[in-house]
Amino acid sequence: MRALRSALEALYVRRLTRKLEGLPRPQHVAIMLDGNRRWARGAGHDDPREGYRVGGAKVGDFLRWCDAADIEHVTLWMLSDDNLHRPPAQLGPLLQIIEETVASICAADEDWQIEVIGSLDLLPGETARALKDAVARTNGRTGLRVDVAVGYGGRREIIDAVRTAFDKHISAGGDPRELAEEFDLQHISDNLYSSAGRDTDFIIRTSGEQRLSGFLLWQSAYAEVHFVEVLWPAFRQIDLLRALRSYAARERRYGR
Repeated sequence: MRALRSALEALYVRRLTRKLEGLPRPQHVAIMLDGNRRWARGAGHDDPREGYRVGGAKVGDFLRWCDAADIEHVTLWMLSDDNLHRPPAQLGPLLQIIEETVASICAADEDWQIEVIGSLDLLPGETARALKDAVARTNGRTGLRVDVAVGYGGRREIIDAVRTAFDKHISAGGDPRELAEEFDLQHISDNLYSSAGRDTDFIIRTSGEQRLSGFLLWQSAYAEVHFVEVLWPAFRQIDLLRALRSYAARERRYGR
């Protein structure tokens, strides 16, 4: 039965892929990896960490699916800055799984260029160093751009972008009052966490929750949003292709 289901899914993937040929597709897909704990409970696991382990293993597959779909840039939200207030007994194992996941996708035999974005100064020192060491191995790669958001909050990112803009200006000998007078949108866009500096075209949230929770507040001003009922550990290539089909059917108006 499992073999038959796999064969039918593969057939459906090929059919969806053909239908998407020549249709508009997003360059930058951002995804909120939600529903790990609920998946663990539903699967009968007493330890919710099992959901995060399975969800972490799904990340590499998802990036390969995006590669196959000609997506250029992916942002994965793995941990919010609010999550850092969880009890140590919950946060510690979760951070370890994130470290393992990032190390895995950085070591994968792929041309992915990976960056960790967020308030890394809020993370335990060991975690921050492990993440930085892992992504350093992807320097010089030119393939799929992957931003991994850890300790990330959209409001905090905007505040940090303003601070960085002023710090750069003052360090260069500029008068902060002059910058305050000429400050515009580009000053924030140029100082966001991701060095790619690209707005997102399409945000996907798994688990059925229908809110953005502060994800990419600045970059998502004109993004299309897709909510899917599937819990992240159960997310399939079919679910991504269906999301891309939804995107292709929309008329992007950019506020006009």
